[in-house]
Amino acid sequence: MRKIPLVEGEYYHIYNRGVDRRSIFQNQADLSRFFESIKEFNRVDPIGSIFVHSFKKNKKNDKKLVEIIAYCLNPNHYHFILRQLVENGISEFMKRLSGGYTQYFNLKRKRDGALFQGKFKSSHIDSDEYLLHASVYVNLNNRFNDKPAVLSKSSWEEYVGKERDCICNTGIVLEKFRNKKEYEELALLSLEDIIKRKEWEKELEF
Repeated sequence: MRKIPLVEGEYYHIYNRGVDRRSIFQNQADLSRFFESIKEFNRVDPIGSIFVHSFKKNKKNDKKLVEIIAYCLNPNHYHFILRQLVENGISEFMKRLSGGYTQYFNLKRKRDGALFQGKFKSSHIDSDEYLLHASVYVNLNNRFNDKPAVLSKSSWEEYVGKERDCICNTGIVLEKFRNKKEYEELALLSLEDIIKRKEWEKELEF
């Protein structure tokens, strides 16, 4: 894939999977650690280890590298919609997130080597229509099968008002709707279309 320059103030769909399609979350503790890493590594000033940083006071004043619009964490891959806030913000955030979590995962399981399939992939979101479509795709990415995977977590609950531990700026998408219910209804209709299209594409495979 051609390398796309990441520009401050722009929105991007960021995604990657485990090397050899392996699981990156093997239990709930892994999923919780990755989610905590998302929050803690999103700072311009490096924090070192999450454990040491947990004792720091007044963490809310830390300037962020990226603005998180949506996310989905699946057993063997992840998706983000991010807005870059500072130069190289997305690259730095993803480097810290991937590196920090890989170190945790390997130490816990006494393994060596890469956990993710190379550098993250990115697509520039260059219109409001694309942003809306991407938000649905990411928010509901763990629902493309009959039901969400057990080891998965997404920002869907933030968008429909059922999540307390919120890390996303949902306003950029929700401001285009009269209320959260309207977005929810549109998103679920779009999910049906996505599933039907995937089934159709699978039928065309030989």
